[in-house]
Amino acid sequence: MTYAVEPVGPPDAVKFAATVRGEAGNWDRAGTLPEPVREAVARAGLFGVGLPERYGGSGGGPAELGEVCAEIGGVCSALRGLLTVQEMVAAALLRWGTAAQREQWLPQLARGHRFAAFAATEAGAGTDLAGVETRIDEDGDDLVVTGRKRWITFGGTADVFLVLGRAAGRPAAVLVEGDLTGVRREPVEGQLGMRAAEIAHVDFDGVRVPRDHLVGPPGTGLTHVVGTALDHGRYTVAWGCVGMAEAGLDAAADHAVNRLQRGVPLAEHQLVRAQLARAAVQTRAARELCARAGRLRRQGDPSAVAETVVAKYAAAGAATAVGSTAVQTLGAAGIAPDSLAGRFFRDAKVMELIEGSPFVSELHIGDRLLRRHGFCPPSGERARAVIQEGPQ
Repeated sequence: MTYAVEPVGPPDAVKFAATVRGEAGNWDRAGTLPEPVREAVARAGLFGVGLPERYGGSGGGPAELGEVCAEIGGVCSALRGLLTVQEMVAAALLRWGTAAQREQWLPQLARGHRFAAFAATEAGAGTDLAGVETRIDEDGDDLVVTGRKRWITFGGTADVFLVLGRAAGRPAAVLVEGDLTGVRREPVEGQLGMRAAEIAHVDFDGVRVPRDHLVGPPGTGLTHVVGTALDHGRYTVAWGCVGMAEAGLDAAADHAVNRLQRGVPLAEHQLVRAQLARAAVQTRAARELCARAGRLRRQGDPSAVAETVVAKYAAAGAATAVGSTAVQTLGAAGIAPDSLAGRFFRDAKVMELIEGSPFVSELHIGDRLLRRHGFCPPSGERARAVIQEGPQ
């Protein structure tokens, strides 16, 4: 299928979403995003929404980026995931990369000429990324990257990875092209959700890259480079969850009005209306929290990072709860192979776990509240706060 979407003025996510909406279920079943879809996203200008125009982006702010992610999230979480990882790597390079790195990589990412992946998670380092064991060793003019990364979104097809490792015992981040000798990919299939996100485990077996692929000095790889990427990822995931919740709510409400039982619409049952009302409030609250986080980010407010954690926590929870309500309302239609509600229900649970699980987010939010009243978290928990808050 050809997706004929051309950019007209600012990136138009609404027009693009309408073009591909009917195909998302097929991508989920196939476990991949077809190349023509990626090309259409690039033509529509959606990869560079948050990047300055000088790097091929559209110069949009947090509000514009959020609405794009919500629109795409309401169609396909895997497609929104492609935008997220592209934005995560671009955001890290924009803030912490050298001038040469920005000039080389950002236009390629903004135009979809290359696709990026964020390689941080390991078997023993998921929530606590301070525990990564991937090595970044010096060898003359090169760096040698050795380690195994797990659950990498679009790790199966990425052209370049932003890899978190350790250089001389200190956290460091490095760019590694996917076609280099020593890069091996192990596709993950049949996972709960995000099935079209081409998730893979990736081995880096003595991969040699130039020293200038190091992003930021050693010691800043986690709190600065990766911290920026994760913060950006949380924000886009949060808005994607808003889109999922809104689409799921619309599907449930439409079914409730049009599904008849003994000649009576489901909507005439008070319990159904009450369920939908709760879902509507959760969805609206999530949108407002995301909008608040966006305003703070635009203003450069120091609390923006923490408020983004709040927004992602609320939005992912709303998407999961609304997904459950939608499936319940649709009944058998909600668990059918082609059910949008069922697909979003699976995807939403994944959204709760990535970019900060609910439990970690709750601890972070609670600690932040209590610190204002003089409470200091136990010393063993300070690393979590650093990872969650990132650089100010």
